[in-house]
Amino acid sequence: MKKNNLIGAVLLGLMVSYLLFGCGNKEDEQGEPETTVEEVQLQSPEPSPEVTPEPEGFPVIGEREEKDGQIQSYLTGEWKDKEVAERRPIAVMIPNNSPAMPQYGISRASIIYEAPVEGRITRLMAVFEDFDDLDRIGPVRSSRDYFVYVAMGYEAIYCNWGLARPYVEELINRDTVQNISAGVAGIHNPADKAFDRVSRPGYADEFRGYLFIDGMLTEAERLGYDWEYDDAYVPPFTFVADGAKAQENYKDNEEALTIYPGGTEGNKGGYGAYNPHFEYNEQDGLYYRFQNGEKQIDEIDNSQLAVANVVFQYCHGEVRDDHDYLAFGVHGEGDAIVFTGGKVIKGTWKRYDGDATPAKFYDENDEEILFNQGKTWVCNIWEEYGEFVKYE
Repeated sequence: MKKNNLIGAVLLGLMVSYLLFGCGNKEDEQGEPETTVEEVQLQSPEPSPEVTPEPEGFPVIGEREEKDGQIQSYLTGEWKDKEVAERRPIAVMIPNNSPAMPQYGISRASIIYEAPVEGRITRLMAVFEDFDDLDRIGPVRSSRDYFVYVAMGYEAIYCNWGLARPYVEELINRDTVQNISAGVAGIHNPADKAFDRVSRPGYADEFRGYLFIDGMLTEAERLGYDWEYDDAYVPPFTFVADGAKAQENYKDNEEALTIYPGGTEGNKGGYGAYNPHFEYNEQDGLYYRFQNGEKQIDEIDNSQLAVANVVFQYCHGEVRDDHDYLAFGVHGEGDAIVFTGGKVIKGTWKRYDGDATPAKFYDENDEEILFNQGKTWVCNIWEEYGEFVKYE
């Protein structure tokens, strides 16, 4: 009897131990670390069976997979030939003032970055990954250092004709900046075979200089540039998956069908000279660009410039000298507004991981903003003139 009582007591003890600690022991067998008191305090309670589980995340493009010789672009999310989507892009400086219009080839850019320059106008940096069917791009204009820093974040080969020498010479000639630059003072290794002037009756010489693709490729080979993305490359945007629409993730956000980076009144923030704006077309989901009250077009086919996403990236700006050269902070963080699918998503941009990574965009919950597949136009908003921004 004593032996049976002892066995019963042992069995009872084992059952109690299993009920109290069985799950923890099972996790230990799988190599999971023991949970400390501090970790328990930080963990959310497990939902009861009656609680509805959280919905799955919104579908986005994850790791790229090849299908029929194509993969999805880092810059647009769209399917492109593998050799194109795996090739580093080029970033071309293009004037945006009236005496230079119209630009040639710009509608083929995957990303257009717009920022103020001296004279309180804006200049464009068009980022191309698909340029094989173009003979030339331009006209091409001179460099400013904040454009170089943005191009570095895209791992783009930077193309320019001229530079604000006091602020760009040291930067653009670094080994870390791969550039195709016309031979002017301040450029230590010019790539003149990439550039030439074309006949444009009535245009000043500064608006007749173009980047020629064949010459650019020749110079890139001579300079030993690698066309492959770095293994540590960080894509600038998070795109929704095929068949998804980003606006479905922002159903409760306000709508905006017309957006003005510089407002509708003249101002000295860079966008006041030509009063550009974008109009959203609900049928195709694109934002169409206007400037000076007219459609902004590409000379190559007279098509109006249109993009799937528009970004207002607010940056601190300063006037540097008597030449009105400007400086903008494109590292760190600041306010941002993303327009996609007719919706307005307010948040921030952040760039803390050095020159080789781009700015990333986050909503007010500090979650990455989702972009619709397609081209993107980023407007650098001089934050001191941010009061002029308008959308409706």
